[in-house]
Amino acid sequence: MRVLALLDGTLADPDSPLLRVDDLGLMRGDGVFETILVVNGWPREVDAHLDRLSRSAAMLDLPEPDHAAWRQAIQVVLDNWTGGDEFALKLVLTRGVEGGDGTPTAFALGMDIGEKVLRQRVEGIAAITLERGIEPGLAERAPWLLLGAKSLSYAVNMAALREAERRGAAEVVFTTSDGLVLEGPTSTVVAVTEGTLRTPPATLGILPGTTQAALFRGAERAGWVTKVEPLRVADLRAADGVFLVSSVRKITRVHTLDGEPLTDATALHTELNAFYESEY
Repeated sequence: MRVLALLDGTLADPDSPLLRVDDLGLMRGDGVFETILVVNGWPREVDAHLDRLSRSAAMLDLPEPDHAAWRQAIQVVLDNWTGGDEFALKLVLTRGVEGGDGTPTAFALGMDIGEKVLRQRVEGIAAITLERGIEPGLAERAPWLLLGAKSLSYAVNMAALREAERRGAAEVVFTTSDGLVLEGPTSTVVAVTEGTLRTPPATLGILPGTTQAALFRGAERAGWVTKVEPLRVADLRAADGVFLVSSVRKITRVHTLDGEPLTDATALHTELNAFYESEY
């Protein structure tokens, strides 16, 4: 099922053409997006997602997103959704048509979550590490690379996932050229050791995770320690548990890394899920 809403509060037919062929989001990936998880009619972390949409738009010199209009579009999708209890709500903002008047293209799309992702939430995943060609400090030195922006330019991320499949895995953990852990193509990396949750810092040029932030809040209330600090691949191998977290995949356990089994974190996965769900 899909529900499509525009920023003026009107519904559109998701099976009818919406984008022009010369839309810069299509032609050049010149745009930004966010994906919100909706559970039982309630969208999670809306403020954080809209703030991140604004941050990404600013990095691309796009017009400041109108949060009130986006909330209206979100509500239209919620009011018209008749599918399952959980679905993904994608917000898309592009620069508009090439040579146009500068009016951006914007819409909110509600859609079902794939069975593959739902299965991975329960069973866990195998991942591989791949170099991303990023070094510490690059985000500050080269802002035009848009490191940390959630842009529509996902060709590299999708290529990485295809490489993972060729190697018999389902996911990727990106690393710097000198072995620091970055993030997944569509997720944040969290490692847990002796009651401490750790995730890499955004200063490395990665996207700050909304789901990771919610998980950390829940864990802190339960008395656990959380740290945002550099991680190396060796830290993942030595951890009590490694997880890829995002709005749609929630907290997904990594059971194998580069073909080597990691510590069985099944019980820890259950505990972390409880921390995350305690936020809602």
